[in-house]
Amino acid sequence: MPSLSVSAQTRLLVVAPHPDDETLGCGLLIQQVLAAGGTVRVLLLTDGDNNPWPQRYIERRVGIDAAGRRRWGALRRDEAAQAVTQLGLPVSALESMGWPDMGLTAKLRDDTSGVMAAMRTVLRAFDPNLICCPDLSDRHPDHGAAHVLCRLALAGLEPLPVLLAYPVHGSADASAYPILIDATPEQLQHKLRALAEHKTQMRLSGARLRRLALSPERYMRAGSQGGSGCLPWRPPAMLQQWLRLLVATPAGVQDFRWKDAPMSFEADGYRLQGVSHDGERGPVFVKLHLDWPSPWIFDHWGWRAL
Repeated sequence: MPSLSVSAQTRLLVVAPHPDDETLGCGLLIQQVLAAGGTVRVLLLTDGDNNPWPQRYIERRVGIDAAGRRRWGALRRDEAAQAVTQLGLPVSALESMGWPDMGLTAKLRDDTSGVMAAMRTVLRAFDPNLICCPDLSDRHPDHGAAHVLCRLALAGLEPLPVLLAYPVHGSADASAYPILIDATPEQLQHKLRALAEHKTQMRLSGARLRRLALSPERYMRAGSQGGSGCLPWRPPAMLQQWLRLLVATPAGVQDFRWKDAPMSFEADGYRLQGVSHDGERGPVFVKLHLDWPSPWIFDHWGWRAL
């Protein structure tokens, strides 16, 4: 597997949907950029405030109101600040957007211009030449939405930074992530110390998170998967009346009922009408979803790139 070359000129922006993603996804790379003399910033999209089961367990409460969520989010944000110091960064290198946890897809849909403007402000201020964001296929809805947000914000930007995607949730196929970070034992220990700072998450999920942290840190070049232009789903007829289709491009995000979406059925499946698939106007992303409340946090269909 090829390794990633970094230098004193590397300006790395790590995009983390929640506190702990910066450590799990990029804890080794952050250290290696700093060791090479480069500069790193961490952009935290949410404070991880919608995390009810660890909060109920640790605080010994059942109901969680808005004030409780804010308190929990502030605690997790403080944990992230301590974690980045274990990786060699000052606390000032961490910036939090404070967007809704488990709500990035809705935020992207309902405030597209606002989130795009905020993201581009960060890009202009830091001017990264390397960005790491979650993989599009990550099963957590906030992770997939974070990937879409990054790709849309970068559309039309010149010069275009290198954009790498990291996996966290789901069974990642190692062959799909050909860029491997070779770590020294000391760097791995610093990554584990950073993870230990996320005490709220380690209480219930410590063994799983430690396994993730000890697994090789891998990346893929974002956009390398390609797309056929054809929707990858043929949903059963019994669900179609409730299904919705999100279509996200640099021009905006549209939310259709499946039966009202502008598409045709061809031999290779459903195809959107009136949307460029050739990349001339930027990337096109689609998400199939049921807009129902559910205790299951992970996506069933998720986002796909056309």
